[in-house]
Amino acid sequence: MKKIKCIIVDDEPLAVSLLGNYVEKIPFLELVFSSENPIEALEFIQKNEADLVFLDIQMPELTGINFMKIVGDKMKYILTTAYSEYALEGYEHNVVDYLLKPISFDRFNKSVLKAQERFPLEETKEVNHFFVKSSGQQHRINFNEILYVESIKDYVNIKTEAQEYIVLETLKSLENQLPENFIRVHKSFILNLNEIKSLGSKKIILNSGHEVPIGDMYKSNLLEKLK
Repeated sequence: MKKIKCIIVDDEPLAVSLLGNYVEKIPFLELVFSSENPIEALEFIQKNEADLVFLDIQMPELTGINFMKIVGDKMKYILTTAYSEYALEGYEHNVVDYLLKPISFDRFNKSVLKAQERFPLEETKEVNHFFVKSSGQQHRINFNEILYVESIKDYVNIKTEAQEYIVLETLKSLENQLPENFIRVHKSFILNLNEIKSLGSKKIILNSGHEVPIGDMYKSNLLEKLK
């Protein structure tokens, strides 16, 4: 799998360390360089390949805005700063997202998923899992373990054979993170096609014995997928 090569540039050592730890948890990211000095980062970029920069805006030697002006649009940026007033100026450049410190892993994860969409699919097509926050902890879930996902008001219930994960997320947002073998079969349900045992007029029986309803407006798309 070809990973997205990342650089971290922040004049705060703790921020560099935290972001580095976060990057290690994301399977499609690879940290190739980190520094508290933006000048060193510019020198690295001149001699090496990289795709994405986690960039602090307010740094004494060179601001993040000027850093982006020098490097240009050959790279994508996720801005990290404690000062929200810089957000609008940052978005004038080739910026994927803006992270306000202190940065939680959950917010970081959402940001890098946005970045992932900016790169060709072949770079990340072998990713077979993701991380979700449930019951105050980050959980790694393999896609092939998921039976279905159910929307419950502001939450989703990710159902695997072993357990359930209640996650503060919209069904639409989660749908965008799942591979092609997952399909919406009801306004409140996303289903793993590989888990279908039988199909009725109003419900689907899974290999596990669970039953999932079929919405009328989703039935034709489901039948097309099953051909």
